[in-house]
Amino acid sequence: MAERTVAVLAGGLSHERDVSLRSGRRLSVALRDAGLTVQEWDTDASLIGRLREQRPDAAVVALHGGEGENGSVQTVLEMFGVPFVGTHSQGCRRAWDKPIAKALVSGAGFATPDWFVLPHSTFRELGAQSVLDAMVERLGLPLILKPDQGGSALGAQVVRDAAELPTAMVGCFAYGDTVLAERFVDGTEVAVTVVEGADGPQALPAVEIVAENGVYDYTSRYTAGLTDFFTPARLDADVEKAVGELAIGAHRTLGLRDISRTDAIVAADGTVHFLEVNSSPGLTETSTVPMALEAAGTSLGKVFDELIDRAAARGTA
Repeated sequence: MAERTVAVLAGGLSHERDVSLRSGRRLSVALRDAGLTVQEWDTDASLIGRLREQRPDAAVVALHGGEGENGSVQTVLEMFGVPFVGTHSQGCRRAWDKPIAKALVSGAGFATPDWFVLPHSTFRELGAQSVLDAMVERLGLPLILKPDQGGSALGAQVVRDAAELPTAMVGCFAYGDTVLAERFVDGTEVAVTVVEGADGPQALPAVEIVAENGVYDYTSRYTAGLTDFFTPARLDADVEKAVGELAIGAHRTLGLRDISRTDAIVAADGTVHFLEVNSSPGLTETSTVPMALEAAGTSLGKVFDELIDRAAARGTA
């Protein structure tokens, strides 16, 4: 393993560039500590040339948002036959599109909050206020608006008063042309990491998330001290089992690979609601994946060392 060269792909040009760089740096340190030779590649126009001239034995995609999660970079790696840790391009595309992911996971028998998806053009052509009124009539308040694609809660806003909707829509459309409007479920927010091993996908201890301002937004996610985390989550045994089953179910239903993180809400009645899944979860100091790994008695370096070994063994299959 010590002779294997691994390229950690991070950075990129998405809104989540800074977070990706932090994930990439932390992962690179962990892999070096595990004895691997690591190259840190900022994923930009130099990527193709590097793949041609400095082909690694394997790659790890530590990109968040845009090209790193929508399957584009994965497609490039597949084109060049470079084994990589993480979900293949088709699975990434399914997970990246939140409405598609919700529909598929719901179709597999799991609960998810009621939702609608509308492009910006619908509001423009049919009258924004009329559409907003109909949205509130159907979903009720509060509701949450989020771009249909993207991560780190960028553009996501909880709306508790109908008068706040127009401003919230503008903020949401700043990150995409289509909005996902979802019924807001008040409950316990959890993040569940799934890691694949010899025995298949396994759910790690759930991480309970309690944001200081009540909403786990971008600032709360990446600013130390603004969110309290409880690992394992403070859940009854049956609910803990249900969140694990949901995470594994989402992982399998969407055809994900190696590692994923499912975000969910546990309602007051114990119902576990699927929110979304991340095929390239954050690995920063405030990210939930490293917390879950530690609670499971393992570490970032050990798990990714094993995943790299599995990726190299399977090649580009």
